[in-house]
Amino acid sequence: MNLFTINTGLFKLDGGAMFGVVPKAIWSKTNPADDENLCTLAMRCLLVQDEDRLILIDTGIGTKLSPKVLPYYHLHGNDTLDKSLADHGFHSDDITDVFLTHLHVDHVGGAVIRKGNELVPAFKNATYWSNQKHWDWATIDPNFREKASFLKENLEPLQQSGKLKFLEVKDGIQFTPHMQVYFVSGHTQAMMLPLLQYKGRKILYAADLFPTTGHLPIAYVAAYDSFPLQAMNEKQLWLQKALQEECILYFEHDAVNECCTLQQTEKGIRVKDVFKLTDI
Repeated sequence: MNLFTINTGLFKLDGGAMFGVVPKAIWSKTNPADDENLCTLAMRCLLVQDEDRLILIDTGIGTKLSPKVLPYYHLHGNDTLDKSLADHGFHSDDITDVFLTHLHVDHVGGAVIRKGNELVPAFKNATYWSNQKHWDWATIDPNFREKASFLKENLEPLQQSGKLKFLEVKDGIQFTPHMQVYFVSGHTQAMMLPLLQYKGRKILYAADLFPTTGHLPIAYVAAYDSFPLQAMNEKQLWLQKALQEECILYFEHDAVNECCTLQQTEKGIRVKDVFKLTDI
């Protein structure tokens, strides 16, 4: 199996929203904010080459945000999804599977592109993967808290394409020979976490369970989390599991740190070493 980091650009979100009730004087030590209290975040996806499948985990925010919505995300940087694929010698047509951890705009936006007057799947040869529980959560009367992140233009074209499939909501389900899937519901209902076996190590694609290294402390949960107490419980369970199994965390939103290992400290489980995927 081969893994490739796919950077799709940077964006900014309000620091208070990213850290909830944690005071700025504390969270700004790891995630400094600009003059408008905005923190820079990555949209770091992962390409998994496992036997005859080429799997893209998440897709970033895409290129079709409306002029009304676009300013809220402060998109910047030189990386794009297509450029990052090309840097590794791949094209969008090579992708066999698009694995969507969840359907928030910054994770699914790149799954659909505008082609003329139509919205179509960006990866014409790929199967798109979600799960029925999360899909229903996002599309059937979405709640007021998350509705702005579940954009119809990202979801309806996938459903209409006939290329959308659902995984069973069952922890440990085998997606490929080297990739299992686990489910957490603190951030949003039935978010999917890939756990990969790579070069004798386990790597957890942390998605929005741990957006950045600054979110490792149990109480540091985002105001975006639908069920904060559940998110805290899930963080505690996964931190313990990752520590015991010497698992590497791969961060989707940390603008500085791509991967880390963990260690037990007096304050709890914290970062041990930070490094890039290519260093493994």
